[in-house]
Parts: sequence; C-alpha cells; structure tokens
Amino acid sequence: MKLDFIDLGKLSISKTNMRYAKKAPDVSDILPTVRARGVLVPLIVRPNCEAGHFEIVAGARRFTAAAIVADESGHSEPLPCAILEEGDDAAALEASLIENIARRDADEVTQWESYTRLVREGRSITEIAMTFGMAEAMVRRILALGNLLPRIRSLYAREEIQGATVRLLTLASKKQQRAWLALHDDAEAYCPTGNQLKAWLFGGGAIRVEHALFDAEASGLAIIADLFGEERYFADSDAFWTLQNAAIDARREAYLGDGWSDVVIVPRGDYFSAWEYRKAAKRKGGRIYIQVRESGEVDFHEGYVTAKEAARLDKGEKLEAQPKAARPELSSRMQTYVDLHRHAAVRAELASQPHVALRLMVAHAIAGSPLWIVRTELQMTRDDDVRESVETSPAEVRFDEKRRAVLALLGFSPEKPKVAGDGAVSLVRLFQRLMELPDRAVFDTIAIVMGETLRSGCDAVEAVGLQIGVDMTKYWEADDTFFEGLRDKEVLTALVADVGGAEVAAANAKETGAILKAIIRDHLDGSNGRAKVAPWVPKWMAFPPAAYTERGGVGPVSAYARVAALEAKPEPQREAA
Repeated sequence: MKLDFIDLGKLSISKTNMRYAKKAPDVSDILPTVRARGVLVPLIVRPNCEAGHFEIVAGARRFTAAAIVADESGHSEPLPCAILEEGDDAAALEASLIENIARRDADEVTQWESYTRLVREGRSITEIAMTFGMAEAMVRRILALGNLLPRIRSLYAREEIQGATVRLLTLASKKQQRAWLALHDDAEAYCPTGNQLKAWLFGGGAIRVEHALFDAEASGLAIIADLFGEERYFADSDAFWTLQNAAIDARREAYLGDGWSDVVIVPRGDYFSAWEYRKAAKRKGGRIYIQVRESGEVDFHEGYVTAKEAARLDKGEKLEAQPKAARPELSSRMQTYVDLHRHAAVRAELASQPHVALRLMVAHAIAGSPLWIVRTELQMTRDDDVRESVETSPAEVRFDEKRRAVLALLGFSPEKPKVAGDGAVSLVRLFQRLMELPDRAVFDTIAIVMGETLRSGCDAVEAVGLQIGVDMTKYWEADDTFFEGLRDKEVLTALVADVGGAEVAAANAKETGAILKAIIRDHLDGSNGRAKVAPWVPKWMAFPPAAYTERGGVGPVSAYARVAALEAKPEPQREAA
C-alpha cells in the first residue's frame, strides 16, 4: 500500500464499498469540515481496469463531499489516497468494513480537550463550529465541561455517570461538586443522580426560569444556569412564588376586566381534570381555570364549565350569570406574610408536642412532600435464586405479616407492595388517621416504615442488629442457594472446621469443593453418621459478624468494625456550666 494524491476526476466509488448505492450518501455532517479544511483522512482506493483511474474502497462520503465543494467553488484539489493492490475484492471489502465499523465518534470529554487546545491557539467558537459542522451552542456546551472538576469529567468519559447527571452537576458550585464526589466515593452513602440530584442541589425546590410569568431578568432574583446554557433555575423558590403569585393575581384581574364571568385558581398541587368539564364560550358563561403546579408552571384553561352546566346548555338553558368575583382580601404579598407567621407559630408549638410531631413525621415518610424524598429498599439482585431465598425466608415472611397488619391499620389495601414513600396517599388524611391511633399502633407503623427504608448492607444494619441482639438462627438456615454460592476452597474448609471440628477439616483439606459441601450438609442434617449441628449460622451471618480468613472482603465485618470504632470513641468533654 502506498500514499498519493489523486485528482477527483480519476476516482469513482467501487461496488465493494459498503456505502455503494445509486443514491449519493448523506454528507451533511462532514460537508462543513470539508469546505473549511478539505479532505484530511486518506481514502482507500485501488486501480481499476481503466489506466490511471482508481475506484474507492472506503471513503465514499469524503469523496462525495469533496465533489460538492468542487461544484460550489469551480475547482478541485487532489485527494489523499491509500492505494491497495488491484484485483483482491475480499481485501477491498474487508478494508471498507473495518474503516466504517471501527470508526467511533469521540466522546464529549475528548472533544472538550481538542476544542480547548484550539481555543488556546486562537480559534473562535464560530470557527470551530464551521470546521466540525456543529452548531455553536453545541461547541459552547462541550467547552463548558471545563468548569467541572477533573474527576467528574473523568467519570463522564469512562461512562460511570450519565449525561443527565453531568448536566445537573454543571449547576453545582465547586463545593457542591466536591460534596457530590464524596458521596460517589462512599460505598455506604446514597449518591443522588437524575431528578434526585436536582432535589439535592436545590433542596427540593428547583423551579425553571422559563416557568416565570414575570420578567425574570428584571426581577433581581438570583438565577443559577447550567454551564451548557440550556437550563436556568431560581436560587430562591420562596422569592419566586412571591412574584409568581402576584403575576397570577394580575392575570386573573385582567381576565375579569375582559368580561369573563369567573376566574378560578386551582390550588397548587391540585389538578384541573379536563374530562370533568366542557368547553363553553365567554358569552355562555365559560370560566377561566388557572392551574398552578409545584414546578412553577401555570396553565390557563379558557372557556370551561362543569359537566352539569354543560348538560343544561345542551338543553338550551342559560346559565345564571355568575357574580363578579370579589377582589381577594389579601394580596399575594400579605398572603405570604400570613402564611409564614402561621407556619412559625405552628412549628414553635409543635416543638412541645412530640406526640403530634411523631405522627406528622410518619405521615411525611409515607406520603412524602416537596421537602421529603423517601425511598424504599428494593432488595435488588440479578439472581433469581437469591431473590427467592430471601422472599421465602422466615424473616421476610414475618415482616410481611406485620406490614399487612399496618396497612390494614391505616385503612390501606393489604396487597400494596410497600408502606413508605407512597406519594399517592393524601398527607393530610393520613396525618388525621394517625392522630386517631394510639401510640402503640403508631410505633408499629414506624417500625415497618423504617424496615422498608433501611438500606441493605449499610452500617446501620449492624448497629441496629447489635442493639436489638438479633439471633439469626431464628430467621435463617442453610439452603441450596447458600451452598451454590460457596466456591472458595479455603472458606469451605473453614466451614467444615466450624461444624465438624479442626480434625475433620484437616482430614478432608485436599477433597473437592463438592465433598466439603456434602460434609457440611451432613453435619447440619445429622446424616451419614456425622454429629448434628443445629442451630448454626456462618460467622458472617451472626451479630456481631466475623470472617473465616485473613483476606477480608466481608461487608458485614467491615461495617461492624466501623460501628465498633464509633462506640469505642470517647465522647467529647463538656465544659461545666
């Protein structure tokens, strides 16, 4: 193979090229680059039967783009080509496949590195966009990655975090980015991503600037924008609602002034169910319904009446003229003033009413709110046999019985899969129900809620298990799934010693794993002449847990060590009053 520059007129697309077709290939993505810089990557060609001519094995799109540019400019430049030996169709087809299949678009972090070097060398965003055939906004978005911490860029490049998470992290300060990385690195911590990350960054009150009915730029409110320039949020949601409510009131007054009989503001969080209404003109008594969403969005539904009123209109009856809605007694500003003072008074009294606060907390943990995000432990596993082993265990059966009892206590269907984190439940009704229940019933509810939201494998499991004194022999016994998961010869030998003694383990140390498992089963069952050992649990299962080897790598043992270290740490001395 040799390299050479060949005139455009001496090239044609070979039938062995995987892009060969009667219709010219789409080159809209590479055409700007070819216009700006020409063809930089050599085409793969081979001589054809006509002397001095070559057929293109790989590079049909570059050739097509170069031909278009030649037509536009009126002249053409020779194209760089790598020339194959003639006559080998298999090699030609192979070369075409390799070039097209192996090609992979550069990831955004790699593009950022390249574009950053170009900017340092004096290229403008416009020039970069023209060269690579991209929109300027896309170039700015990629360059914006430079404001992220290097570790986050590296995680993104390795596809350990997704684009949606990266975009939200661009809203974070450097301090928040470092805090997020600390959560990402902590195997015991919950690291928020996606919508949970947005709630983590904004405290549950993320409101996009585009939802404002007022002039956001002139409002003076602090606005946080992502580094891509595509998403902007208000930093202070309370300040947003003060101005948004004032704008809603102004729109309401404008509708009334325009002759509408009534303007109904649907309470925030409630929904305007269009199927419960019918369209009706202003002159026939139609109203305006304003739906306000927690996200800050406001929808104006113009010209609606209730289904009953629509039936009367169908009969030719006229609706009674609605009295003009009175001006609200409180302005939006005064409503906020009253709300905040009443909120302050309620929580001051609540601090002295722990029995009420307890029930309110349980209601929030079950029903949720914009300020509460509660997630249940899903006990996820990719192995069906492990899932079945847990679901049919005595511990899970006992918990499910108590869960069903709590659901019945709260008036829910016992078939619901969970108690905690059910956002479909009315918070107020649930709170009122809990106020009717005795403390014992509320405590039972708390136990189920905490059981459903206790994360598997975390330090808290060890701390609670030790505090309660959990006896695992009541809830677990060795099953087929347990034995199937045992593969380590050293561990199997240690388990034989645990159930049969050191002499039995030493005598069978060279046996296969299958024989060692059989010996353990015989001791647990008391079969084949071996002494029965019951009840028994491996050291990892017990509270406190322990390992069988010096190698470590046992999650519960590591967690227990952290819990024990905290218990051993002396409390700080307090100064005398």
